Amino acid sequence: MPVIVDKIADALHLQSHKSTFDSNVTVIFVLGGPGAGKGTQCARLVEDFAFCHLSAGDLLRAEQHREGSEYGQLIQTCIKEGTIVPMEVTVKLLEKAMTATLEEHKSGDGWADSRGRFLIDGFPRKMDQAEMFEHDVGKATAVLFFSTTQEVMLERLLERGKTSGREDDNVESIKKRFNTYKDQTMPVIKHYEKLGKVIEIDSSVSIEEVHQKTKSAVANLLSGSTA
Repeated sequence: MPVIVDKIADALHLQSHKSTFDSNVTVIFVLGGPGAGKGTQCARLVEDFAFCHLSAGDLLRAEQHREGSEYGQLIQTCIKEGTIVPMEVTVKLLEKAMTATLEEHKSGDGWADSRGRFLIDGFPRKMDQAEMFEHDVGKATAVLFFSTTQEVMLERLLERGKTSGREDDNVESIKKRFNTYKDQTMPVIKHYEKLGKVIEIDSSVSIEEVHQKTKSAVANLLSGSTA
């Protein structure tokens, strides 16, 4: 795996440079364990505030199946094993998706005068991912952290697995994902907590209750309120 990672870094020609996007672009990282409800709430926030929702997992799955992708096999292996895809791949896919969205010149609140609003779902999963994104792409405005118990997440994922068709919605992969989340993603959340950027939402309750709390918190964030 280290050799593959080195080759990817070389292939992408990653060099030090000014970040792609400035403070006109609002970036909210959306984190939480697998099955915490990130995707469900992101879909609602898109309707509420005209965000562009980018799921790191969806981008990786699409790249995995893209004909001719040099990273397809690597991504497939990482997803199956519940491990984290090399950051160079994920950051580059996110940057490309953000650039393409801004070039569409979307209308609505938050999109005039070269501005933009992005929810980045399921990313960053490790501190080095966070550091690379903020250095190369742009600064995170805030982190939405959906917290719940492992029991709740497992129940939701097994239920979803009946219809999702996702190869990682099975008990073996789920347990690996839980361990990865605990060991590697929780330190990211702790880091942003120290910066005062984390908005924690208890996602154990109903979807509607979580939505109302999340909507209120994001509205305060976008209006500049510290409430």
